[in-house]
Amino acid sequence: MAREVDVEVRVNGQAFKRRVQSRMLLVDFLRDELGLTGTHIGCDTGHCGACTVMVDGVTVKSCLLLAGQTTGSEVLTIEGVVAAGKLHPLQQAFLDHQGLQCGYCTPGMILSSLFLLKHNANPSEDEVRKAIDGNLCRCTGYLGIVKAVRAAATAMKKNPS
Repeated sequence: MAREVDVEVRVNGQAFKRRVQSRMLLVDFLRDELGLTGTHIGCDTGHCGACTVMVDGVTVKSCLLLAGQTTGSEVLTIEGVVAAGKLHPLQQAFLDHQGLQCGYCTPGMILSSLFLLKHNANPSEDEVRKAIDGNLCRCTGYLGIVKAVRAAATAMKKNPS
């Protein structure tokens, strides 16, 4: 019989408390318990980055973290990046610079890129590529993604939020 744990966490600024199986992964907690399906399940091994979220301001692969390990933490998912119904400059840049095609990797790419831009307001192409290195995209060839991140950096400097 599986043990259960209480999970008390803030996700996208909202407090949640759930009792779940101790082996439940954060990705499953977000999708199945909270209905936040923007966090995608890809490889289940941490290689693809489709499940990338931020926990306490740091990007993590949510398929490698137990939900119970996030108790007391702040989690940011792709759903929390939009502010007041308006796309974040990074999301807009992905649209404007063809940084997405099928969109499966996009939430993880955006969260990894957001982490980069919070720590480096003017990343070089190489720095962007290094920041998204843990996120696989099978559609775009990464050129549009890199352009989008650099364009967002410029937009964010002009209009900081």
